[in-house]
Amino acid sequence: MSGFKTPHFDSKKWAEVEKVGLGENKGYYHRNPGETLAENDYYDIYSNKFDPYPAWNPKETVPITREDIEAVFLQLTAIFGFQFDNTRNMFDYLMRLLDSRASRLGPEHALRSIHADYVGGINSNFRKWYFAAQMDLDDFVGFDNVKNGKVKDTNEAVPTLEAAEEQWVANMQALSPTYTVIQLALYLLIWGEANNIRFMPECICFIFKCCNDYYFSIDPDVPVERVTVSFLDHIITPLYNFYCDQLYSLVDGRYHRRDKDHSTAIGYDDMNQLFWHSKGLERLVLSDKETKLIKLPPRERYARLNEVQWHKAFYKTFKEKRSWSHVVTNFHRVWIIHLSAFWYYSIYNSPTLYTHNYQSSMDNPPTYQTQLSLLSLSGSVALMINLVSLLFEFSYIPRKWHGAQPVAGRLLVTLLFFILNTAPTVYLLGFQGTGNQSKLGLTIASMQFTLSIFVVVYLSIAPLGKVFSRKPSSANRKYLPQKFFITNFYLLTDTDKIASHGLWLAIFISKFLESYFFLTLSMKDPIRELSILKNINCSGESLFGSWLCSKQPYIILCLIYLTNLVLFILDTYLWYIIWNTLFSVCRSFYVGVSIWTPWRNIFSRLPKRIFSKIISVTNEKNLRSKSLISQVWNSIIISMYREHLISLENVQNLIYKSIEDPSQEGGIILKEPMFFVSQEDQSFKSTLFSKQSEAQRRITFFAQSLSTPMPEVGPIHFVPSFSVLVPHYSEKIILSLREIIREEEQYSHVTMLEYLKQLHPLEWSCFVKDTKMLAEEFESDSASTDTGKDKLDDLPYYSVGFKIATPEYILRTRIWASLRSQTLYRTISGFMNYARAIKLLFDVENQGSSSFGDDAEKIEHAAIMAHRKFRIITSMQRMKYFTPEERENTDFLLRAYPELQICYLDEEIDENTGAVTFYSALIDGSCSFLENGDREPKYRVRLSGNPILGDGKSDNQNHSLIFCRGEYIQLVDANQDNYLEECLKIRSVLAEFEEATFPLDPYTNELERSNSAFPVAIIGTREYIFSENIGILGDVAAGKEQTFGTLFARTLAHIGGKLHYGHPDFLNGIFMTTRGGVSKAQKGLHLNEDIYAGMNVLLRGGRIKHCEYMQCGKGRDLGFGSILNFTTKIGAGMGEQMLSREYFYLGTQLPIDRFLSFYYAHPGFHLNNVFIILSIQLFLLVSANLASLSRESVICEYDRFRPITDPKRPSGCYNLIPVIHWLQRCVVSIFIVFIISFVPLGVQELTERGFYKAITRLSKQFASFSPLFEVFICKIYGHSLASDISIGGARYLATGRGFATIRVPFVTLYSRFAVESLYYGIICGLLIIYCSISMWITSLLYFWMSVVGLLICPFLYNPNQFSWNDFFLDYKEFIHWLLRGNSKARISSWINFTRLRRSRIVGVKSKRMSLNEEIKVVSEVKPSRAKLMFTESVFQLSVIAIIGVAYLFANSQNGNVRATPTNSVLRIAVVTFGPIVINFVLLLVIFFVSILVGPIFTFFCKKLPSFLAAFAHSLAVINHVFFFELLWLLQGWDFANTILGFTLATLIQCWFLQMTTIIFVSKEFRHDRSNRSWWSGKWATAGLGWYVITQPIREFFCKTSEMTYFVGDLFAAHVILYTQIPILLIPYADKWHTLMLFWLKPGNQIRPRVLSKRQKKKRRLQAILYFFLFLFSMSLFAFIFVIPTIFTKYLKIDLTEYVPRALQVQPTGPWPTNRKVGFLKSLEIKQF
Repeated sequence: MSGFKTPHFDSKKWAEVEKVGLGENKGYYHRNPGETLAENDYYDIYSNKFDPYPAWNPKETVPITREDIEAVFLQLTAIFGFQFDNTRNMFDYLMRLLDSRASRLGPEHALRSIHADYVGGINSNFRKWYFAAQMDLDDFVGFDNVKNGKVKDTNEAVPTLEAAEEQWVANMQALSPTYTVIQLALYLLIWGEANNIRFMPECICFIFKCCNDYYFSIDPDVPVERVTVSFLDHIITPLYNFYCDQLYSLVDGRYHRRDKDHSTAIGYDDMNQLFWHSKGLERLVLSDKETKLIKLPPRERYARLNEVQWHKAFYKTFKEKRSWSHVVTNFHRVWIIHLSAFWYYSIYNSPTLYTHNYQSSMDNPPTYQTQLSLLSLSGSVALMINLVSLLFEFSYIPRKWHGAQPVAGRLLVTLLFFILNTAPTVYLLGFQGTGNQSKLGLTIASMQFTLSIFVVVYLSIAPLGKVFSRKPSSANRKYLPQKFFITNFYLLTDTDKIASHGLWLAIFISKFLESYFFLTLSMKDPIRELSILKNINCSGESLFGSWLCSKQPYIILCLIYLTNLVLFILDTYLWYIIWNTLFSVCRSFYVGVSIWTPWRNIFSRLPKRIFSKIISVTNEKNLRSKSLISQVWNSIIISMYREHLISLENVQNLIYKSIEDPSQEGGIILKEPMFFVSQEDQSFKSTLFSKQSEAQRRITFFAQSLSTPMPEVGPIHFVPSFSVLVPHYSEKIILSLREIIREEEQYSHVTMLEYLKQLHPLEWSCFVKDTKMLAEEFESDSASTDTGKDKLDDLPYYSVGFKIATPEYILRTRIWASLRSQTLYRTISGFMNYARAIKLLFDVENQGSSSFGDDAEKIEHAAIMAHRKFRIITSMQRMKYFTPEERENTDFLLRAYPELQICYLDEEIDENTGAVTFYSALIDGSCSFLENGDREPKYRVRLSGNPILGDGKSDNQNHSLIFCRGEYIQLVDANQDNYLEECLKIRSVLAEFEEATFPLDPYTNELERSNSAFPVAIIGTREYIFSENIGILGDVAAGKEQTFGTLFARTLAHIGGKLHYGHPDFLNGIFMTTRGGVSKAQKGLHLNEDIYAGMNVLLRGGRIKHCEYMQCGKGRDLGFGSILNFTTKIGAGMGEQMLSREYFYLGTQLPIDRFLSFYYAHPGFHLNNVFIILSIQLFLLVSANLASLSRESVICEYDRFRPITDPKRPSGCYNLIPVIHWLQRCVVSIFIVFIISFVPLGVQELTERGFYKAITRLSKQFASFSPLFEVFICKIYGHSLASDISIGGARYLATGRGFATIRVPFVTLYSRFAVESLYYGIICGLLIIYCSISMWITSLLYFWMSVVGLLICPFLYNPNQFSWNDFFLDYKEFIHWLLRGNSKARISSWINFTRLRRSRIVGVKSKRMSLNEEIKVVSEVKPSRAKLMFTESVFQLSVIAIIGVAYLFANSQNGNVRATPTNSVLRIAVVTFGPIVINFVLLLVIFFVSILVGPIFTFFCKKLPSFLAAFAHSLAVINHVFFFELLWLLQGWDFANTILGFTLATLIQCWFLQMTTIIFVSKEFRHDRSNRSWWSGKWATAGLGWYVITQPIREFFCKTSEMTYFVGDLFAAHVILYTQIPILLIPYADKWHTLMLFWLKPGNQIRPRVLSKRQKKKRRLQAILYFFLFLFSMSLFAFIFVIPTIFTKYLKIDLTEYVPRALQVQPTGPWPTNRKVGFLKSLEIKQF
């Protein structure tokens, strides 16, 4: 019996390396043994010879020598055909790992611990897979010989899991060092060459097992032979090709995305999960279609891996269907908690609905049994949600996958309980009636109520995966994959558990109390009044009579319930934020990162803390503590001076100085700077730093962070080695002079340098002084003393930073600017501080050491130590295609930092076949140059194909992982920064991984429930958003990141809810790389790639911590567009996450407290935004229906202190004032939900920066109307999430991180946000106008604000939007945009915008006619027609129905006894479809005209197509305006009802046109030819091929909808422009606006552009011309509303005579009664 076959044989087998030969690489072999594979290049620059792996020496102390390790690598390479560069790379990888661990554990223990982490230990992924896939049984007897747990033919039981694990441990302990190295080398060589297969960790385990079996089956007496020529081609490439074929198809030598969505494309995870189960491995059939790979003896499997038919083996193991059902299933406990509680609350407070024969004069209560029985249905609601979730689970997970949990049993029990919980209600209400009460009935109802409470509590707590099912026994092998890979959650410590449960108890107690007293009780009176509203006298609708309008109170009642439910769900999030903030603040006091903990004396104790927490020295050196502290402190201050953060004078006041000791001659003592004491003293405080300076912020945080608890640190050579990985795509490397001093583009009003000087005046003056000092040193001629001339001489310094334009000075200015923008140079120079910190610590800790000859040798040793412990890699995906400027900048980086490693994708094109071969290559500053000017790579590993198959970033990280070194990896984005004082804390951060020591026996099973079984996988650190002071939007974006990254992360890490969000997180290298890497990479699905690594860690038993005392800098998006691009990317990415299997596993398996923490921190935030937008919409629908009910009704007087049994006055009135009160409560609720988003930021500022800073920051934000921005961003989040779940199309949006000083044209903003927000805002605006006219209440003001926010935000946050000339030149551009693009293709045109919008629904053809494409592809995957029709219709038709009901009631002549019925339905049908029919006819005529006239006339009149298009669109405008006027006329000139009818008609038109597009329109071409052919008639020459037959018909459908859309866009855009006119008329509007956006005083403001006289004159003339055109358009717009008044009032023309009889004109009130209708102020009696 064996745990993992490792037969013993003599060592001569692998000593025969000579016989195998090394192929082409013979040259390498002539080096000394042990140096063939070592990485020596970087060490050649030193005078002394340094050993790259000093801890793996001397030979006597190590368990296996370096020469032997090298021989193992060379032999494995020879046998399996690994690439030689891969072997060199992996040898160095392993040796650095051994060097890192051996430096603190000793060589023997280091080797064992690494082998345990990779192969044999309790938390090694290979060991977990080995037992999960039952490989121990395969090794013991073979799968074939096992039947029902017994060995075939012998009836002997197979070994138990426990016995197998014990055998495993024994085998591992018996391994010799040689064998451990063989296994490690084999695993690493496979991993190093696996390229994209690295995303499939269990697949790699399987390949490793096959290779291992083959290797250990080799006969030592037979000469070793090469089994495969190329390992890559043998196994990795077939798997890569299979995955690639799932997503892409090869057409004409180019790859095109297949029209497959996630639910049909087999992804990395589906492929990987095949290897989890032994039954999955049995699907691996060879090409003879009969032999199963697993049936072969283990030693034969590897050689035949290339014969496996992978396409037959793989299938979907989880279907990521695009539907909201995932939201129901994954978070079903959230819905059960809320819907059940809401049911209890609402039923209890709606007694009138189920009271037998209720009479308001008696206020008779219902019977107890009825009330209890109806309350009990809450349990049925919970069971129903559970039932639906189980059915959805059944549909996602194919039953043939062996990891699928049985659903049938859980379904049956749920169904049974549902019947048990519902039957009593059916009996009591159906057979006994609501009025009866009996002892038996009451007993049944009480039992039913008890059952319902049990069911609700049980279903709220139990995860879906464990509901009504038995816990599998730990010895059952079938559930091992689930246990290891899906539900291996680490356990919280007792204190964390108490905190977690305490937090959620606090949240739900507060929530249920507040929701009951504030929300539900406010609903009680409206429910009572609406449910007894019976006497509705309406008969004015000929189609429905009084049937529909008499139901109006019940319709409003249903809407009230729905609105309240949404608010009830929103409430929880509000309490989550409040309690989370409170918990976080308490934790900040406990940890000591708050400024309100003055007892910590952060400055006066700073020197001591530097000594105890940063410097590690042995006792005898303590005497010289002051000198060591001074060295560290002075280095920090000087580094700030070098970064131009402080002036030379300040440096003098801040550093330790050597002064003569008066007590002894020649003695020197160190004088401490006054700073440490004075900083605690308020009177001194302000003198050293200017207000709010960067240096002050950094020193304060440093001092504060050292007062928090930190792990103890060991000497510098004990530090584990680590790498920093920076993925780079097209981010700026370093700014060029041109970019700095020239205006960015025609719309920019400022150069970047000018703007940076405004933002950092102090740093600029320090820089200028420094440059002048430098210049004076070089200038010998300094005789002149004329001060006036001096000032004049200094002008160039202050304007561009230099006087003489030599390359050195120019470079200094470029670097200064680059270090203050978001550039790669800033990131690299910031993170290279790690190397500086390690050198400094080495120097400090070896002060006075006699082991170095001189200072030069010590410096060399320090540099070597930094190189050993730290490596920085930037992965430049596009480097092969860099522009000359980018190449030059990259080369500058390598010259500045020779140790920087750059990994990139190299390509080789075969001249004969045109095939491209891809390589992962690595260079650094020590690489020599080739003839073509490129550097020669250190490593160049061939790949199976293009590795970028996903959204880019994750693939880029994955292909560079093999070049990382050391035990830990810090992931950093190319817009971050780091500081020397923070880097000094690196030892403490790495100590948080709890790997300073390892168990002596890392293999033993006794570690199972210990911390070793749940290693720390991720450590998150704080981020400081350095873009927070750059304008108001930078501040808002920074605030969001700050609260999430610090305030919430602090609590989340504590209660086990924190995941990985990319940026400056430290990762446990071995843990992550053996579990699929640092991110996931399926295209679209893993758009937010980082978070999946966090979820993976959580599912597979890793721990995630948060570190309070370290912070990195981070840049955020600064402009309105880029912030919203980021928001869209995050929102759409969240839509994709909700479809993913990780969300399913976490949602259906986590214990309740961890689940709630996960939900509210991640998907809950986004769904919250959807609910906020939904609540606004519902509120408006309730208001519209209420307005139509109250407008012509007599409303009762209302006195809240009068008993409800009193008769209502006047008689026959409707008591609707309680409903209004409820409406006002709702507004308060929605308002609070919005405002609460500012609380965390306020609290964060308060605790960390003090009261003044908190107040000023929040005041600035409110003064800049950031609540409007919140409304807008909330809509964007909601829209991008909803549209991604229903349509898809999530893609990586380059967010652009430049400064937001550019004025974006109106057209760009309109086309970007029309679909996402502006259309929605217009519809809400129409509804709010109707409500305000029909039923004015003050609360509507809040919704006016929201509508204004939705419509005007993009323009409000646009720099220089209200500059007079620019505004009207914008209008000119807008008019051109509407008209162009029909004669020749134009990217910026209305027709292109419409095509792009349409392509979201119909998809885009993948075929390319020409390369100058005119449409940006949103998504090549077309959503299914049926699903689209369903998802797009459900919501739209619901809104149409609700508004339709309000409209019909408004026209039902309520209260008119002698009503003449009219047909409102016909009226709306005519107004809706009339314009579409007329457009249809117009287009038909124009089509024939263009075909007959176009081809000839376009020869001498190129603009004919544009003219025809403009003519058609003008007729469409007249057509739609005519129908609006017709509607007004048919409404009897009643403006309010006309607006309501117009809203309804618009919505029906939108829905109808969208449905025709979905049903009849095929995929969009990438080019614009069919549109141009339509207007020019030149179909024959359009080059459409056979499409020329079908395209005219398709285009006809498109043009019909385009006509209506054109009118909509024309009016919507004009309305938005008109709303800006009042702001434009404010004196100095532009100055005030700039002050609001950038917080720059008017004197410092960005100057206007410098233009020539001719340009100025031209612009002025154009602006005047378009100003008059704008006025003309305004007057035309006003005419639409004025003309009817002129006709009827002044010309006395009665237009109703001309109306056809079928379309009767609506009679208007007041009806022949003397009673006042509608809401009147006097109705509500106030009590004082």
